[in-house]
Amino acid sequence: MNDIDTLITDWLTLPDVAERLDLEVSKVRRLIEDGHLVAVRRGHPVVRMIPAELLVNDAPVPHLTGTITVLRDGGFSDLELLEWLFTADDTLPGRPIDHLRRGQRGEVRRRALALAL
Repeated sequence: MNDIDTLITDWLTLPDVAERLDLEVSKVRRLIEDGHLVAVRRGHPVVRMIPAELLVNDAPVPHLTGTITVLRDGGFSDLELLEWLFTADDTLPGRPIDHLRRGQRGEVRRRALALAL
């Protein structure tokens, strides 16, 4: 897999996400627990962070939840699924996250299902 810092350069802390979504931090934690967002531990000091590109128009990316569920059910860790979402795929073409941000979930979901088998 690719180095996550090369793939994702813009990260938000949970309080930053809470501010952008106009929610309490506890509700952001719930979004993570429910699979609407993905957070990984990183930084100095180590804190949970979310890629900024998982938000669009001050909301979680549409159709992200289903893709997260498929990949997690297929055995992907949160770090692995972020790497997959942010890695360019010439056959797609482009990064799966960009397709989801545009509301194009079909082909992304098909590829995620194929990986999860």
